[in-house]
Amino acid sequence: MSDALKKFNATDFPGLLPRLDLPVGAKSTVQGCGTVPEALAALESGGFLLEAARVIAYALPKRESVWWACMCASHTAPLDLPEPDRAAREAAELWVRQQTDAARRTAMAHAQTSEFGTPEAWSGVAAFWSGESMAPEGQANVPPAPHLTGTAVSGAVALSSVRGDVSRRIARLRRFLESGRNIAAGGPGRLTPEDS
Repeated sequence: MSDALKKFNATDFPGLLPRLDLPVGAKSTVQGCGTVPEALAALESGGFLLEAARVIAYALPKRESVWWACMCASHTAPLDLPEPDRAAREAAELWVRQQTDAARRTAMAHAQTSEFGTPEAWSGVAAFWSGESMAPEGQANVPPAPHLTGTAVSGAVALSSVRGDVSRRIARLRRFLESGRNIAAGGPGRLTPEDS
């Protein structure tokens, strides 16, 4: 794998493929790809931008993947973002910085308050699913399946790409992919708020 994308934790793309639920056209595009960077390049050049984003969501380590979801959500957030959504994203960002069980559970509580309908809510869910247990506090651990963080991050990124002005979807996805690659290379992946 290229040192430029050193943070991808799933370099074996064929092992990642069953989790991605790619449509037939995207599957044929990545046939023969052995690494995540190869698959990303193939999907992007084939116009499968959402599918390329899904690859990044699953290939980044959980902490970086949750951060990426937060960056994509903040990029398209409206100025009048409802407080429950803002709180969910901020709680997910706090979990990225601290990775405590309390921060993770707070992110999920805010996601529930915002009713799971926004990128911010799914960022919070991604943080929660990145921990050791989905069980209520004080009960026996019920570990989340390893792929659930990627599932929640994929949802956050997809929702971010179509929020408000759907005609911006393609341009947004291209920016999101750049951000994801930057994070994979060890950068912050920050995206400035989108012009309204």
